[in-house]
Amino acid sequence: MDKGNAILLATRKGLFEFRRRATADWVAGPIDFIGDPVSMVLRDPRDGTSYAALNLGHFGVKLKRRRAGQAAWKECAVPAFPKMSDAVDAPSVELIWELVAGGADEPGVLWAGTIPGGLFRSGDGGESWTLNQALWDRPERSQWCGGGYDSPGIHSVCVDPRSSRHVTVGVSTGGVWQSFDGGESWALGGGGMNAGYLPASRADDPGMQDVHRLVQCEAAPDILWVQHHCGMYRSTDGAASWQEITMARPSNFGFAVAVHPRDPQTAWFVPAVRDNCRIPVDGRFVVTRTKDGGNSFEVLSEGLPQGPAYDLVYRHGLAIDGSGERLAMGSTTGGFWISENGGNSWQCISVHLPPAYCLQFG
Repeated sequence: MDKGNAILLATRKGLFEFRRRATADWVAGPIDFIGDPVSMVLRDPRDGTSYAALNLGHFGVKLKRRRAGQAAWKECAVPAFPKMSDAVDAPSVELIWELVAGGADEPGVLWAGTIPGGLFRSGDGGESWTLNQALWDRPERSQWCGGGYDSPGIHSVCVDPRSSRHVTVGVSTGGVWQSFDGGESWALGGGGMNAGYLPASRADDPGMQDVHRLVQCEAAPDILWVQHHCGMYRSTDGAASWQEITMARPSNFGFAVAVHPRDPQTAWFVPAVRDNCRIPVDGRFVVTRTKDGGNSFEVLSEGLPQGPAYDLVYRHGLAIDGSGERLAMGSTTGGFWISENGGNSWQCISVHLPPAYCLQFG
């Protein structure tokens, strides 16, 4: 697969674009929505359309769309909860936390995860959105709670490349959920995770797990990886069960995880000190990589700040391109790095950007 030679970087103060020149260096391109928080970005690989979700405070959440080959962004519909009853107002979408394209056989289909924890589907490229009522009506949802935010949210949506009707989502805090019929029904993912912040009698409850990020290997979709609030996990049976990864150093806490698109044994994490601290361990900013399914890890630091450094990488702040060789990473302190060799070394592109929320190759 070709390498991604363009990167969209969504930040607290706008959407930045970077492009790789033939000389192998990266240059800044246009800046859109300057000064506005861009919570999520998607460049649809099926048709090249770009989408940007903005979180404008008391002006609300907005969604912008730019067709391939066009310069201008245009406003499109925003996911919205339907009114629950005459006596109960509909909740407001506080944040679009995930945007992904549907399957290759579903032109125009998009999925959006929000805070509070709603899953929305569009069948017309963002012209309209429908709440997935089947997941919203699950009785277990009453137990969902906030993790990093006050309300629970859906931040990870994986569409199985073998079947577009097989969708897996990660909830913070509410576990891993799967649908095999395009969202008409849902089942809670299997056990194996442990929420150490809960009483022992509830810690193993699959519906109480604080999943920070969920990713799926494109070439081997039964392999999924999770960065959890209390550790790192891997599933080899399509999320039916999860195995804890115990060999990670210097920490098994973090938010971001990326999996190689063709090698399900290889994944990258960005470790940090857990809970209230949330800074790199010992002030050293590193990336860790496993090439054997989590049995061992390498600590990758060449080209990264070695301290004191206090960069944190959010859930969507680590991205990998289709080749599995090029990675991009943005931090909460405005750092932006690219690796051309699977993380062995990193090139600093900038340390003066706004805090990064999301990166995507396109």
